[in-house]
Amino acid sequence: MKKITLLSGATAILTALSVPAFAQTEIATGASATGVADVDESITDIEDAVQDSFERSADPDRFGPSDRRQGLFGNMSLSYTGRTGNVENQDFALAGRIQHNQAPFAQSVGLSIEFGEDDQGNKDKEEVAAIYDAQYYFNDRFYAFALGRFNIDSLVDGVDNANDNARDTEEDDDLRRDGFLGFGPGYRIINNDTTTWRVQAGVGVRYTQTGYQYWADQRNIPGVDNSNTEVGYIASSRVYHRFNDMIFITNDTDYLTSDEGGDVLTNEFGVNFKMSDQLATRLSYTTEYQSEREIRTDNTLGVAVVYGF
Repeated sequence: MKKITLLSGATAILTALSVPAFAQTEIATGASATGVADVDESITDIEDAVQDSFERSADPDRFGPSDRRQGLFGNMSLSYTGRTGNVENQDFALAGRIQHNQAPFAQSVGLSIEFGEDDQGNKDKEEVAAIYDAQYYFNDRFYAFALGRFNIDSLVDGVDNANDNARDTEEDDDLRRDGFLGFGPGYRIINNDTTTWRVQAGVGVRYTQTGYQYWADQRNIPGVDNSNTEVGYIASSRVYHRFNDMIFITNDTDYLTSDEGGDVLTNEFGVNFKMSDQLATRLSYTTEYQSEREIRTDNTLGVAVVYGF
């Protein structure tokens, strides 16, 4: 099981199902036909990506649950596209998240469903994913967390499959099912107006089933077991420090280890500058280490700038 991405730390489970955004179908009369609308959407995508980078860097959970919205709330989004003419295909996506916060206990459940068909009418996507996140605060500093994730890719259907809707896979470790459940304690070492530092660590269990395993199960082939359940250990650190109203830094570290998957370590250091009310800049440097890869370390430099006038 060399291909393993159990969890890139305790917060990676929050690959969030975002609130849907509603926009015009075109920015001006004739924009769709002339291609102006497509370019405008690309500009919006870039702006959203930069804005997301700034919002993540601010670490909205750095001060704990005191300012969290209380009660039950959530969102749901659905999209469908059906095409006829030169191409005939369709895509469907459903995503939503429900959150419930009550005093020291906060939890959320997320779900995404995606289906698609190619021009021949065969399925080219059939994926379901669910996540769970919970935190219980015993006091201002000490808390417990729980993380859950489960993914199903129904088109990973094994090798030599006659089903046209399936993606025949040559790799034994292509995953049809992939689940993770972890929990443990966390502690806020520093928690004041200018500096916060919290750490958490725990134990997790991961279950995987490969496409080849599913293929063998469907044909009642004995002696095949490519499913796997193993224990992993996770640890995370989140540091935030504000020098003044113009500059703050963050350092996020996540570590995961397991027998089959080896070690996974990520660290992101970021510096955020607010030059003025119109200009803001973020510089980040991310290092990702995986012991089971041929080239074990990847490094990424990121620059984001926002200027308004």
